[in-house]
Amino acid sequence: MKYVIRMQNCAFFARHGVHDEEERLGQRFYVDAVLTVEPGRALSDDSLEGTVDYGVAFKVIEEIVTGQRRFLIEALALEVAQALTARFREISSAEITIRKPNAPVPGVLDYVEVTVVWPQ
Repeated sequence: MKYVIRMQNCAFFARHGVHDEEERLGQRFYVDAVLTVEPGRALSDDSLEGTVDYGVAFKVIEEIVTGQRRFLIEALALEVAQALTARFREISSAEITIRKPNAPVPGVLDYVEVTVVWPQ
């Protein structure tokens, strides 16, 4: 048996991007995490042990997104996915989406979004 945890629109202020202004000014980034979980007996036992504590998962995401600057949000998404699957052995796959609302493009758009699935 598997189930899915969805964490939508986790918001963090960070300084990712290629341009110096992105590092200097920073901006808000939004993260969605879709975690496929193999809980073992956790659900039938109604026990947090053996499943994913999404409060802890949020902290893992926050530490990475607000930590070291990345030029590519693709690299950032991969790092989040790898960290979550390493932290929780119950996660069989992690789909991480990162949205960057103020991407420096020569035009008008709502946001740039990248999704990484780990493992593939």
